[in-house]
Amino acid sequence: MKLTTPAESRPGRPRSLLAGVARLVAFALLCAAVLAVATFIWFVTGIADDETRLDADADGIVVLTGGSSRIADAVELLALGRGRRLLISGVHPATSQREIVRLLPDYRQEIDCCVDLDRSALNTVGNAVETRRWVEKRGFRSLIVVTSNYHMPRAMAELAHQLPEVRLIPFAVVTHKRNALWSSEPTIRLLFSEYLKYMLALARMRFEPAS
Repeated sequence: MKLTTPAESRPGRPRSLLAGVARLVAFALLCAAVLAVATFIWFVTGIADDETRLDADADGIVVLTGGSSRIADAVELLALGRGRRLLISGVHPATSQREIVRLLPDYRQEIDCCVDLDRSALNTVGNAVETRRWVEKRGFRSLIVVTSNYHMPRAMAELAHQLPEVRLIPFAVVTHKRNALWSSEPTIRLLFSEYLKYMLALARMRFEPAS
């Protein structure tokens, strides 16, 4: 008479266990996908769809370079007296004050008087660090932040991380209207890339002290 071991008497158990693990992994992946889609939609619906109307002035203005009309809008705010000085963060090392005057000749006086250039920042984190240095040097307590509407959530998060005691006022430059966000594949890729960067920045800042 042949004796059987417990494992031999239940040959289907390992297979059923693997099937259960596979179902659990599939369910977890499905939940992660649903969460990603939901948070992406939340991110997109939070993007400003209209040009900001400021209800208050600030000590300073900072514009993060990268969009074609960001600098022009920021200089116009300076000319309107919405802030005392303007920092243009992330300009090319070869860019001079004279070149900005050439691009915006109507604002020569404001640019010569009250515009500072940051040539060190290479990304949004760098923008926030250099802005903090500028704000601390000037003793400012409030700041208007100018950048593209899709970039504003990450810019505000990085700046708030570096400047927790400074009042930040967003001024979004509308480069993509919400009803046109889904109009082309490149725009969707841009938004999804920005969404990923924003989520990774939030995760990083939970464990990283301000520079």
